[in-house]
Amino acid sequence: MIFDTHAHYDDKAFDEDREQLLSHMQEAGVGRIMNIGADMETSKATVELTKRYDFIYGAVGVHPSEVAGMKEEDIQLLSQWAALEKIAAIGEIGLDYHYDEPGRQIQLQWFEAQIELARKVGLPMIIHSREAAKDTIDCMKQLKAGEIGGVIHCYSYTKETAREFLDMDFFFGIGGVLTFPNAKKLREAVAYIPMDKIVLETDCPYLAPVPNRGKRNSSLNLSYVVEVLAELKGISKEEIEAITFENGKRLYRMQ
Repeated sequence: MIFDTHAHYDDKAFDEDREQLLSHMQEAGVGRIMNIGADMETSKATVELTKRYDFIYGAVGVHPSEVAGMKEEDIQLLSQWAALEKIAAIGEIGLDYHYDEPGRQIQLQWFEAQIELARKVGLPMIIHSREAAKDTIDCMKQLKAGEIGGVIHCYSYTKETAREFLDMDFFFGIGGVLTFPNAKKLREAVAYIPMDKIVLETDCPYLAPVPNRGKRNSSLNLSYVVEVLAELKGISKEEIEAITFENGKRLYRMQ
């Protein structure tokens, strides 16, 4: 069975067939899904999804690209949602320097606030870091993020940078990008990262793996990622699925 540790099934890309798609997940070998909030609206939608499907769990948080309008009351509401039984993480939170807006100081302010929220509510973090490795690491070290724990979502940096996150005992979310022909740097990093620190994720509807690159992604595509991971690690696809499922449960502190 596969554990998709990072999905966005609240996204409008699934509006036409969400129920049909999700109702077939378990018979297709996807045993558990973590749906991730990216702003206040999608965090609320995530809470609703966890109530409708017994195999869907959730994370609540505000993505760095969406923090411009954040208010202190939002932290209080996230804290209330975090107390719900099937909310298992704070995320996705972090830094994204690909675009100029929101400004870096605003991003850092709300990244720090949400790290402290995760500490307060006792949940792991899902960290989004894009073109911001140094500031992400510096912020995490300063706030002792290693004491809180979590995952570096859609890991995209080098194996040297992976060492920094390993020193903080974080997991690494690996998805469709691993199958891309130009993903040499990522494959080197994944070969280096210990198997007990890797979890599978789609980030669906985004980042579909080869051979479906450019199409809408879903958890059903994770078999292609499993295949490449099995080759890199020199173990069977069945072992990859079993190990990453257990890793996902440890990451999100599930029974």
